[in-house]
Amino acid sequence: MPPVTAGGPARPAPPADKRKSVTGTRKMVAAGFLLPALVLLGALVVYPIGYSLYRSFFDQSGSGFAGLGNYVEIFTDDTILIAVKNNAIWVVVAPTVSTALGLIFAVLTERVRWGTAFKLIVFMPMAISMLAAGIIFRLVYEQDPERGVANAVWVGVHDTFAESAGFPRARPLPVHPLEAAGGGAFITKEPVSAGTPVQIPLVGVAPAKMPSDAQPAKTAEPGDGKIHGTAWLDFTRGGGGKPNVVDTKELGLKGIRVEAVKDGKVVAEARAGADGTFTLPASADGALLRLPADNFREPYNGVNWLGPNLVTPAIIGSYVWMWAGFAMVLIAAGLASVPRELMEAARVDGANEWQVFRRITVPLLAPVLAVVLVTLMINVLKIFDLVFIIAPGSSQDDANVLALQLYRSSFGTDADLGLGSAIAVLLLLLVLPVMFFNIRRMRRETRQ
Repeated sequence: MPPVTAGGPARPAPPADKRKSVTGTRKMVAAGFLLPALVLLGALVVYPIGYSLYRSFFDQSGSGFAGLGNYVEIFTDDTILIAVKNNAIWVVVAPTVSTALGLIFAVLTERVRWGTAFKLIVFMPMAISMLAAGIIFRLVYEQDPERGVANAVWVGVHDTFAESAGFPRARPLPVHPLEAAGGGAFITKEPVSAGTPVQIPLVGVAPAKMPSDAQPAKTAEPGDGKIHGTAWLDFTRGGGGKPNVVDTKELGLKGIRVEAVKDGKVVAEARAGADGTFTLPASADGALLRLPADNFREPYNGVNWLGPNLVTPAIIGSYVWMWAGFAMVLIAAGLASVPRELMEAARVDGANEWQVFRRITVPLLAPVLAVVLVTLMINVLKIFDLVFIIAPGSSQDDANVLALQLYRSSFGTDADLGLGSAIAVLLLLLVLPVMFFNIRRMRRETRQ
């Protein structure tokens, strides 16, 4: 007779063979649902990884066994070693700077009224593809200040604190009353006198490069015991005019500096006005007039952002511009869950804002910061688009990274699939520790 419980007689246990049948059916159903995903995973992930590992042990043609030769080449070839070094710089700098900026933006915009608008603007670059961002920053880093925003700003700041260049490549003709004085300067052939107007004609300056506010040159009028003169561009558009004679169509060399030199010492100096005229005091009577070399130096043209020395930091800057918004949004979401009572209690106890940020905010945000940092580290290990698009051909070797080297080794007329496969395996090995760390951290948080 079956046992009796409070709810009535207990149901008899199903036979063991029936339990096995139900369990087997469930496993088959689960396997049926998982099978398409497993097939795709095997075809798109497992098989390519396995074949790349297999191919990495063969030579360029794929017919000869190379052993570890491809891996040895990775650490002996100078070009690939530069790529490894640059990848290390990327992994250390780009995620750290992006996370730090994201943290700063999230904290500073937490209490301001326009914080949402600011976050939207900072996050907006995430909507742009890497290709588009690369094209944008290739233009931003143009060497010509008239096209590149970075150099336009840099040159503007430089010219604010340092005098801009005057008239590069300007020079006198043999028939002019000037001669070379050494070091790029020019000096008059004869001493000047107060009763005779001085003429300083130059050529070699394109009219389009003249100052925009330059005016037609005027012949100086002598008088009052001072030295009066004119410095002008002795060139008439369309032809005509006479050498050493001021023509009405010729422009004054505005801003050119003139020095009066006696016995090797400068006794006076002046700058030409918009019409090229200048005046020196009576002490300049009998002196030689010299045009210093700084009148003819090349104009400051900014920084070569995409040159060999700065190309990697410049590209990292474009990456930070894109991904700082991503870091800011995740950190801001974590910041919203931080208990405000702890912060207020710290302020009541006398802590200033920096102490609250360093001792409370950052420790409580540590899990979120770890997520952002690890995500960006995995991302930069595979960086390719920005480097390929921004770095010009002349400095692409200096900006090289492993993903770009993988592309260069695997494609083209001189492709070496063995070496390319070895680089792909190396990239996988570099990503795996970061992924394992991320998985362990996620499991630890789930258990808590």
